[in-house]
Amino acid sequence: MASKYTCLAEQEEPEKPELRILLLGKTGVGKSASGNSILRGKVFRSTASSSSETSECQKETSLFEGQTLAVVDTPGLYETKLTKEEVKREIVRCISFAAPGPHVFLVVIQPNRFTKEEEKTVKIIQEIFGEQAADYTMALVIHEDDVKEETIEEAIKHPDLKDFISQCRGGYHVFNSRNKDPSQVRELLKKINTMIKRNGGCCYTTKMFEEAEKAINTEMEQLEMTVASETAKEGRYKAERRNKFTLGDWDSTVAGAAASTAGVGAGIAAGVGAGIVAGAGIIVQGARVGAAAGVAAGSAEAAGVAVDIAVSVAVKAAILKWKLWDCVTQ
Repeated sequence: MASKYTCLAEQEEPEKPELRILLLGKTGVGKSASGNSILRGKVFRSTASSSSETSECQKETSLFEGQTLAVVDTPGLYETKLTKEEVKREIVRCISFAAPGPHVFLVVIQPNRFTKEEEKTVKIIQEIFGEQAADYTMALVIHEDDVKEETIEEAIKHPDLKDFISQCRGGYHVFNSRNKDPSQVRELLKKINTMIKRNGGCCYTTKMFEEAEKAINTEMEQLEMTVASETAKEGRYKAERRNKFTLGDWDSTVAGAAASTAGVGAGIAAGVGAGIVAGAGIIVQGARVGAAAGVAAGSAEAAGVAVDIAVSVAVKAAILKWKLWDCVTQ
């Protein structure tokens, strides 16, 4: 699915808009610990174990030097324990949490534990979120206190790691996943912001993210009418977790949208016919105007159905890709 380089509603946001970071990577690699370091607090569950502590998407925010950082932690890309339904749920939650789109796909890797399957990560991101997502992808090369940064830089020269990082068009950043020092967060954000400027100053978005944002805004409007005392932040929190997009039945939506398509052609034809009949009693030009109106009405219906199909197919494709890569690693 082609990406759209538009700022959406971000032009109306404060001088320092929210920065959305989507953490991705292999199970147990240290995504949650990295998220905690970025937000400078223990908000994501993290252990030293190689097993996954994250079974569902989680979004947490924190203010850093006047800018809101929103970090979305995700289950491992190679998490084989999730069922198809769980994968479906987490894909749509991930999209909803990052809507209207992430500013960076931050792929967490450990150079001393880098595997063949991790070499495919950028390709997976592209297949799930779109080809141009690689322009917004950065490798977060993590280490702990007992490892010198010079050792990490030397490890990055390994051909496999070097090739992987070259696929991340946002480059890489060496990061201590256990250190809460704000200077390393500052340096990371500096690199992310440089990448954002290079990409036109906007977040990465596709039709999936746009539809999720639309559903969130609709849900927020409904919440405002029912809970007047709720703040915009509280409303957004609730709306991101429960909206038409996250509750969508993507299996039936594709079938239903496809069935609707069959009636669109007939609708256009009926519109043309009605326009001609309406115009026939006046002059031929009237018939043309009426026919054009009929075509426009039918086309509008077709456009709506096309959006349903495109978004539904994209979500289902994302679910399929995630599960396909799961199968490869089993």
